[in-house]
Amino acid sequence: MLRTVTVTSLSFSSSTNLRVSTQNRFYLIPHSLKLSSPLIGNINKSNGTRTVTCNYNPSRRLALLQLGTVIPQSLFLSGNLAPARSSEVTDQNVLEWVKNDKRRMLHVVYNVGDLDKTIKFYTECLGMKLLRKRDIPEDRYSNAFLGYGPEDTNFTVELTYNYGVDKYDIGDGFGHFGIAVEDVARTVDLVKAKGGKVTREPAPVKGGSTMIAFVEDPNGYKFELLERGLTPEPLCQVMLRVGDLDRSINFYKKSFGMELLRRRDNPEYKKHFPFSSTTLSGITCQLIGWSLFLPSQYTVALMGYGPEDKNAVLELTYNYGITEYNKGNGYTQIAIGTDDVYKSAEAVKLCGGKIIREPGPIPVINTKITACLDPDGWKSVFVDNVDFFKELE
Repeated sequence: MLRTVTVTSLSFSSSTNLRVSTQNRFYLIPHSLKLSSPLIGNINKSNGTRTVTCNYNPSRRLALLQLGTVIPQSLFLSGNLAPARSSEVTDQNVLEWVKNDKRRMLHVVYNVGDLDKTIKFYTECLGMKLLRKRDIPEDRYSNAFLGYGPEDTNFTVELTYNYGVDKYDIGDGFGHFGIAVEDVARTVDLVKAKGGKVTREPAPVKGGSTMIAFVEDPNGYKFELLERGLTPEPLCQVMLRVGDLDRSINFYKKSFGMELLRRRDNPEYKKHFPFSSTTLSGITCQLIGWSLFLPSQYTVALMGYGPEDKNAVLELTYNYGITEYNKGNGYTQIAIGTDDVYKSAEAVKLCGGKIIREPGPIPVINTKITACLDPDGWKSVFVDNVDFFKELE
């Protein structure tokens, strides 16, 4: 049980110390510190006086330490104070805050070589709508936002065209985007009719009954078509490959506040393919006749902020024996809404992520953001929720 003592008087012993008296003892507290977190350090006796190192805010000293203020008695015990440190308490508070933060996947950003051609493919073949488009000539790029519903409620794609750049290296780390459609075969026929590229004909997913197919946009980005009923979020997946699945799950759960929605493992294939990423290159495997087995040689974890049939999710894929990937320069980042970009940055740092843009407002538009890298180097941007809605207005 927490016991307390009551402050009966206070006075200023100097310009830097605050003298606090209880029923039978008094203490000197430095003004330069803040009393917003627990007292820390040791209590030293000196001429009948005890000096306590604490957090204390001089601008609020009279409001925080008035007569009758209640202070935990455990903080005034002789000898060492309680082992818990204020930094540990703060760290725990930040991670607890993440769980209750109002977060949503806003959009995914990537580069394209022909903006108009890509917009035409997405609208005519994939059924997306062009939500907005902007040109920034001073920075030599243009943006287009497309999706299946308004940006304030739906996950969207943000296409970036950089003047004069018509081709990008997609790399092998980025996997695909997922789109839920009512009829996969019909969508594939439409893609073919428009001259699009189909890389996997409609068929049930291996080990399941869901009908899927794969198509490519004009830039080479792959889209997995998944046959589902009506859903509020047709743009439903972003698949990225990672080198340590458990590490990634832990990172996104703690620092991003995502849930582990589903995990599919195929450990029985591990013993058959104990090879390096070099051995598992497409050419080598085809030569030795094992390319047929490659699609099953992975483990998948779906992470998100709600059920995958109603929300966009992050699909993390671990391929056995491969720990690093070429990320190329095509895929850029996912943007996530948050109520506080500053606390979001703290959580990322605590969980082993790297902040590559300190939290704060963007020049001109003043939207507050922070950018980070996960343990595999994949980039995400947290965007202030209020500022995002203002930007849409």
